[in-house]
Amino acid sequence: MTGSRADGLAVRLIVPGNVLHHSGGNAYNAALVRGLTALGADVEVWPVDGHWPVGSEEERRRLAALLLAAGAEEAAGSPVTIVDGLVGLGAPLEMEAAAAAGRPAWILLHMPLADHPDLEERALAAAAGVICTSSTTAAAIRDKHCPAPIHVALPGTDAAPPAAGSNPPHLVSVAALLPNKDQLLLLEAFAGLTDLPWTAALVGSDSADTVYAQTVRNAVTRLGLTDRVTVRGELAGDALEEAWHRADLSLLISRAEAYGMVVTESLARGIPVVVRAGTGAVEALAAGSPGTADQDGAAAPDGGGEPALPGAAVVLGADPSPLALVLRGWLTDPELRSRWRDAALAARNRLPGWEATARTVLDSIEADRAGPGVPRKRTAPGHSVALPADGQ
Repeated sequence: MTGSRADGLAVRLIVPGNVLHHSGGNAYNAALVRGLTALGADVEVWPVDGHWPVGSEEERRRLAALLLAAGAEEAAGSPVTIVDGLVGLGAPLEMEAAAAAGRPAWILLHMPLADHPDLEERALAAAAGVICTSSTTAAAIRDKHCPAPIHVALPGTDAAPPAAGSNPPHLVSVAALLPNKDQLLLLEAFAGLTDLPWTAALVGSDSADTVYAQTVRNAVTRLGLTDRVTVRGELAGDALEEAWHRADLSLLISRAEAYGMVVTESLARGIPVVVRAGTGAVEALAAGSPGTADQDGAAAPDGGGEPALPGAAVVLGADPSPLALVLRGWLTDPELRSRWRDAALAARNRLPGWEATARTVLDSIEADRAGPGVPRKRTAPGHSVALPADGQ
């Protein structure tokens, strides 16, 4: 493989079959496949059904068969196996078995497995290498002393025309209706702004957690926002592009976020973004800026500093008032809106594309293959992965 070309390289990407809504992980995986293919790799996607991140005994058995099958064609070019972390991190025994058979898999890590640190530690130790989709995630697993080589391949973006915006200003939150995305807090903040002219849309799957989705819809009514806020469900194609084109401000206030690809998707359209401080979305907010952002603190409410951020990171807990304060400032200050918009338009010209992501993945694999191969332990002793048959 030379010049970041992958001619003749066979890649088997094992992905979760149980994530059906449009998630950031799914979007990244699909774009990576396109990028690797464009660079000459022979890529096969192998979905594996299961209640991941920790499947049942039978589901993990099917994963083990895929991991071994993916490395069974060594005579045909030593295929590289990459397994999505949502699947691989909860199956350390299967990862260890593949490594013991001389076919260790790479882990494509979108976010750490916070609920099962013992499983995560052993799975990472058994990996050929780890490709993290954000620096935030890479730092988290480095802190756990992961013995596998760690690389970062940030999400790319697809080019898009600048959004036209609306009058009155239109705010959009593109995220599945899930508790972590905290649309309820967002609606509470909106409820404190009804003296100002604006509209908003919540765009994202309402089938991933139907109970929470209904709670969100009920809150729109309870808070008297039915004339202001529309809950549009998951959109794609022209309908999604139309939703983006109307937007003046994007919001992603997830309680936890490894990166937040919707942030760079917003910036690609010249739409500034408000994110929650202390999450990986701060990294995404600064992706197109020549400087860097503090991952743990909040940016100034006006995106201040040099260079200016295309939006702001807000320190949030359960109180919506800090968010409402930032939004009120943006709605009432035309100069602030102009600064954020200009910064977003400047950022869109500096965002990397998906080809850069694919090249980074290829370079990571090649660097590890070319290295001397320092021996390392393939297990993390002292932790049990014994699970009941239902995997819970």
